[in-house]
Amino acid sequence: MKKKSLPESSRLLKLASQVIPGGVNSPVRAFKAVGGTPPFIEAAEGCRIKDVDGNTYIDYVGSWGPMILGHAHPDVVKALLKAVPRGTSYGAPTGAEVQLAEIICDMVPSIEKVRLVSSGTEAAMSALRLARGYTGRAKLIKFEGCYHGHGDSFLVEAGSGVATLGIPGTPGVPPELAELTISLPYGDLDLVRKAFQDNPGSIAAVICEPAAGNMGLILPPPEFLEGLIRLAEEYGALAIFDEVMTGFRVGPGGVQGMFGLSPHLTCLGKIVGGGLPIGAFGGRADIMGRIAPEGDVYQAGTLSGNPLAVTAGLATLRILQSGEIYPGLERKSSRLCQGLTDAAQTAGVPVQLQRCGSMFTVYFSEKPVRNFSDAKQCDLERFGGYFNGMLERGIYLAPSQFEACFVSAAHEEIDITRTLEAAEEVFSSLKQP
Repeated sequence: MKKKSLPESSRLLKLASQVIPGGVNSPVRAFKAVGGTPPFIEAAEGCRIKDVDGNTYIDYVGSWGPMILGHAHPDVVKALLKAVPRGTSYGAPTGAEVQLAEIICDMVPSIEKVRLVSSGTEAAMSALRLARGYTGRAKLIKFEGCYHGHGDSFLVEAGSGVATLGIPGTPGVPPELAELTISLPYGDLDLVRKAFQDNPGSIAAVICEPAAGNMGLILPPPEFLEGLIRLAEEYGALAIFDEVMTGFRVGPGGVQGMFGLSPHLTCLGKIVGGGLPIGAFGGRADIMGRIAPEGDVYQAGTLSGNPLAVTAGLATLRILQSGEIYPGLERKSSRLCQGLTDAAQTAGVPVQLQRCGSMFTVYFSEKPVRNFSDAKQCDLERFGGYFNGMLERGIYLAPSQFEACFVSAAHEEIDITRTLEAAEEVFSSLKQP
C-alpha cells in the first residue's frame, strides 16, 4: 500500500526549521541525501513505526541500532514503568549500575572494568583521552569512513552523516588537533605499520569499527583486527574497538566475541541502553584504573549511569545474555538479504549486499565495497530511488547509502515477505531502460 502524503510532517519540518538547525536534531534525519520530507514519528511498537500522518512502516532503522528486541518491548516497558516513580535521576551511585557493569563484563570478556557515560560519542572521546593519558602520547590512527561520534579527533575522513552530507571533516576542528589524527584506508595493515614506523613513540591508540557500519556495512579483511591489536602492542599503543553499533548486535560479545579477540579498550552504546541514551567504555583493569577517581585521567558526567537508561539496558541485556534470540535474528536476516539480492539480480540492478549478523547494507555498486573509497563510488542517485520507492511502500530504511540497516527480534516472517515484495517492485522500477 502506498503511503499517504505528509502534510503534518511537512508542517512540523517547516516549524522545526525555524527553531532547530535544518529542522532535525541529528543531520542524517533530514533526508537531504534522498530527497523528500522525513516522516515525523509519533509511536512505535514491535518492528513498526507510525508517523503523524497515519502511515505505518516496517522499520529497519530501529533508532539506528538500539532496538534489537523491537520497539516498546514488554519487559523493557515494564521495568521502566516500575522505575520511573522512584525518580528519574539521582547523580549518585545505584545498585543497578553495578548490575549493568557486571553483565557487560560478563558478556564482553575483554572488559574487566567499565565506566558508564551518556552516549557513544562520549564513550569514544573518553576512551581516547584515557589512551592518551595511559601512554603519554597524543596521536591517533583511525580509518576513513569510520565514525566514532563527533569528537574533534574523530571527524577527519569520518563516515555516517559527515559522509552522507558531503561535509569536509574538519570545519570547527583546530588544525592542531586534526594534525594529531592519522586517517588510513580501512583494512590496510601495511599502512598501519608504516604509520607507526613514521611516528615513533607518538601514537597513543588505533581505533576502528571492527565491522564498519558508518560507511554502510563493511566486514574487516581476514587477520585485520588481530593485526591491529598486535601492531598496537608492538609499538606501545592501545587498540580501541568501537562497538557502539556492533556491541550485543552481532552476538553477545560483539565482533570481538565472534573472532575471539581482546582489544585493550572497547566503546559501547545503543543496545547497552535498551533504547535510552547511554554509552560505556571499558577494558583491562590496569588501563581503566587510570580513570578518576581511581587514577589521574579525569572523566565525569552528571547523567552517567542514569537510573532509567540503566534500567532499560538491564532489561535488554538480560534477554540477550542467554543468546537465544541470535539464531532467529540470523535466520530472518539471511532470508531478507538473500531475497533482496535475488530481487535485484532478477531486475538486472547491480547491487552488493553486505551483512554481519542482523546488520546489512544494500550498495548500488557493480563491485564489492571494501572501504570508504569504494563506498563513495556507489550510485547514490539510484540508492535515492530505492529508498523512496521502499518508503512509499511502507518500508523504512536508513536514508543514506553510508549507513547500515537492522533486523530486530520483533520482525516476523510476514514482515520479511512484505519487505521482499516491495523490493521486487522497486528494483524492477530501477532497472536500466
